[in-house]
Amino acid sequence: MADVAAREWTRAAAPDGTSFIRAGSGAPVLLIHGVGMNAAIWQPQIERMADRWHVIAIDTLGHGRSPLPPQAPELADYARQAIRLLDHLGLKSVSVVGHSMGALVAQELALLAPERVDRIVSLNAVFRRPPELAEAVRERAAALTGRGDAAGAAQTIARWFGDPVPAELMAAAAKTAAALGEVDPEGYARTYRLFARADSDHADRLQTLAMPALFIAGSQDKNSSPAMSAAMARLAPHGRCTVLSGQRHMMAVAAPDLITRHIVDFLNEGESLEQGDGAPADAGFDSGEFRRALGSFLTGVTIVTTIGPEGEPRGFTANSFTSVSLDPPLVLVCIAHKALGHPVFATSKSFAINVLNESQKTASGIFASKAADKFASVDWRPGQTGSPMLDGSVATFDCDMERLVEAGDHSILIGRVRDFQHNSAQPLGYCRGAYITPGLSQEALAAAQPGTDVGAILENGGRILFLETADGFLELPRGRGLGSASDGKSLNGLLAAKAIEAQLGFLYAVWDDAGNQSRTHVYYRGTFDVPASSDRGIRLIDIDAIGGLQIADPAIRSMLARYVRECAEDVFGVYVGNEVEGQVRPLARTAAFNTGDQG
Repeated sequence: MADVAAREWTRAAAPDGTSFIRAGSGAPVLLIHGVGMNAAIWQPQIERMADRWHVIAIDTLGHGRSPLPPQAPELADYARQAIRLLDHLGLKSVSVVGHSMGALVAQELALLAPERVDRIVSLNAVFRRPPELAEAVRERAAALTGRGDAAGAAQTIARWFGDPVPAELMAAAAKTAAALGEVDPEGYARTYRLFARADSDHADRLQTLAMPALFIAGSQDKNSSPAMSAAMARLAPHGRCTVLSGQRHMMAVAAPDLITRHIVDFLNEGESLEQGDGAPADAGFDSGEFRRALGSFLTGVTIVTTIGPEGEPRGFTANSFTSVSLDPPLVLVCIAHKALGHPVFATSKSFAINVLNESQKTASGIFASKAADKFASVDWRPGQTGSPMLDGSVATFDCDMERLVEAGDHSILIGRVRDFQHNSAQPLGYCRGAYITPGLSQEALAAAQPGTDVGAILENGGRILFLETADGFLELPRGRGLGSASDGKSLNGLLAAKAIEAQLGFLYAVWDDAGNQSRTHVYYRGTFDVPASSDRGIRLIDIDAIGGLQIADPAIRSMLARYVRECAEDVFGVYVGNEVEGQVRPLARTAAFNTGDQG
């Protein structure tokens, strides 16, 4: 790879022959590349950081222009090379960022000379490879001859970027392939053999890592998996894990803006604390959306998850979940001291809370049991902290452990929410030892009298779906009964005819027709997918604009006015009565007790 061509950047060599690039001024940051790369692979980070930091990118032993390592090197050889460079530059201490093998070197440096490292970032680091991965890496190491291997380089690119390489990653893959093509074959072979056997070198030492440590993994990196980063963050006293969705092994090259932002944010935390600014603020955290996500829990059921010390997923069922604070965003959940997973969760650095939907009763039962492999029954992905997020959940809250509080025969896990998601699916409830669902049974509604008027308030992104009548008025979608897609007079038939994909949720209003006592009106809340075209009389209206609409039916106008008000308050009820008078009954009352966990 060609050297970085910029006047303000310099490439130099230390007395021991170590080659390095340096740029910028400010607090020093040392960048350590992975196997087969060189200092210039950090070009995107150097460009983005040199205006605020003194950035040093090292060619590790056997790479770039630096000398070869010993025949059978150890991590300490590479760490001492970095220490000699710091001595040469007169730097008392630095923050260190390492990628893959470079992350292992960064950790070794921090453990060997903690006074020289302020903060550490480990990108795509390996830790305690599972047997099948360990065997594959050892086989690749044994096949290296020190004479170059074009086929092996192509296989490496395929592992790191995909096979075939996606079009959007072609440039990053070409840059990486160029670096692999320039590496000294003997230096690469000696270093890779160490890399193949060093994944557990820090297993018993990470507990002594003295400085703040950030472990970042890509969700699509199978060889340096999110579970590995989560396990390391768990062991490091001041460690935390961040998993970046969709990213692979060479994410520092493929997504430089994203990765540099995470590095810079972490380094800035150190500066803020030194200046007495306190804990970092949750910039950009949407408290309103957070509150709405918390509202998905209806005296409900959750599965709480984390990653264990061996990188294994762990989880238990709980209904002792509640919100604690909007600013900062805090939630809590309880686990019994007698629970099998208590030692794991009580010592974890992070956990996730998955609010279950009404179709997840089986998963709830399995995670409340002593089943050997609970996760075999569910699909999941790692969240930002590495904790498992269960597919299909009504809401998920991915949390760093804020505080552990002992209370009687339970431990209270208080989590600071780092990321959350929610949707409009029906939550699973639990009351008096039984599961419940909050919505009116649509099967029962289907069996109601044929004259029942069934409609829906369908929302998508703060907009409500209306249908325009021939005389210019707007009305909500409705029909005679719930019906089926083939029944054109029913609600489902109307939606099918308009090609509207809708999902009915909670019951919202039920009233008797004042002019016809045998006719009943039933309306649901629900969601819809935006239609591909709007030439069928479909109108999407912002909730805030509903008050000014021309709506002929006064009962519908009244119901929509209540909907607008309840959206603003985020508190919904069910109206029961007639067109003139009735009651709004709350969907659920606040529980006055906490029932604890189910397993």
